Amino acid sequence: MASELIPLRARTIAIIGAGPSGLVAAKYLRAERAFDKIVLFEQRSRSGGIWNYTGHQRDEDLFTVPQTNPLGKNQDPTWCERPRPADGTTDGAQKEPSYLSPIYNRLETNIPRGLMGFQDLDWPQDSQLFPKHETVLKYIQDYGIDVQNLIQYETQVTNVEPVDEQSTRWKVQTRDLRSEVQHVEEYDAVIVANGHFIVPYIPDIPGIKAWNAKYPGSISHAKYYRSPEEFQGKKVIVVGNSASGVDISTQITQYSQLPLIWSSKSSSIFNTGTPPSKQERPPISNFLPSDRTVEFEDGSSEHDIDAIVFATGYFYSLPFLSQLSPPPIIDGSHVNHTYHHLFYAPRPTLSFLALPQRVIPFPIAEAQSAVLARVYSGRLALPPLPSMQAWEVATAQEMGDGRNFHLMPFPKDGTYINMLAQWALGAEAREGLENAGAGKKPPVWGDWQFWCREHFPTIRAAFGALGEKRFGVKTLEEVGF
Repeated sequence: MASELIPLRARTIAIIGAGPSGLVAAKYLRAERAFDKIVLFEQRSRSGGIWNYTGHQRDEDLFTVPQTNPLGKNQDPTWCERPRPADGTTDGAQKEPSYLSPIYNRLETNIPRGLMGFQDLDWPQDSQLFPKHETVLKYIQDYGIDVQNLIQYETQVTNVEPVDEQSTRWKVQTRDLRSEVQHVEEYDAVIVANGHFIVPYIPDIPGIKAWNAKYPGSISHAKYYRSPEEFQGKKVIVVGNSASGVDISTQITQYSQLPLIWSSKSSSIFNTGTPPSKQERPPISNFLPSDRTVEFEDGSSEHDIDAIVFATGYFYSLPFLSQLSPPPIIDGSHVNHTYHHLFYAPRPTLSFLALPQRVIPFPIAEAQSAVLARVYSGRLALPPLPSMQAWEVATAQEMGDGRNFHLMPFPKDGTYINMLAQWALGAEAREGLENAGAGKKPPVWGDWQFWCREHFPTIRAAFGALGEKRFGVKTLEEVGF
């Protein structure tokens, strides 16, 4: 009942991360004209999040074999040479903090640009249909130009906790990476927008530790993959068939021994047919390092394996929330105690952007931001805690209380975007806001978006099949759609 709804009102808001989700949140918050202070904390030296390619970085202290610890840590940066601007000027700082990104050299998006962008910025018309990672980074940075004054760069959030047991406010601790000075400040609300491609997952399979000890470097994760040339002449297994598993395995086949062994436990929306260059196998059951043999769950085996790349995803990991109770991270399979994958139900002045998976992330984050901004400005209210907890229980019963909890296979993601849009558009109008007081409009998916979302794996396969010609393809029509 509407009478049961609980209003919130925030005046000061901290956003963790100046990637695409943090930037879009800042825009929707600012459009509400209701906040005294909005700050984005970003540990890198520029916006864009993981789309900042770090080809020179290959190792980090989060990686072990196996890697089953979801907790992560507040990482120290790698200090790298700062790129010199085209005009040759410099601010005197020769190095900048860098954090390893999972972006690889030849990455192109698996989503056509018309589906993956933000509402109020078109993609460059000369960019290819499935943009390269450089194009995506520039797009994000162009999108965030007008909120640059809100960003504190080279600032890492190290801890977030309630001011006290009763308070809805938050104590945010940060460290200046350049000076190492720690700072604590209180905020009415905190939005977590730092992504979940940080802590890799490599399963603990019998024999994997002994194999890694005997052949160090032969087992890796997709986060550390950079280019296929490194696998020249090698016998390779790629584990996992999500977007990265499909793309990385396809790239490696151009250089490795054939067929490449492709191990997975389920079918993939991105697999539109296995080419002769790949041989599908079930999950690995055992590593036998004595003669470099890998056994699979169907009883088959492969000998003389040179390299194994696990494209097995990531844990949800929020080390700066380790003091929070009840804990949002337990086994790292999902974020616990959320309402609509968005609000931390026990204290909804804490929220999370872009937790859902198998989705089109930019419009998801935009629709979520439209709701968050209206809730924190007091134009929308939330149900009481028991109602929010009931949503989590129902979702766990439907999807499972594990790695599938945040999963939104088609058409769930489109339906979710439109649910959020309807929720946001139900806010009371307020004088002085755009769109006759309704505020900044959220994205709404129509027939084209649902059609494109349903068919984009097939479209992507047709695009990839063009080889080098794909670089000149700008429209769906050019690949037959």
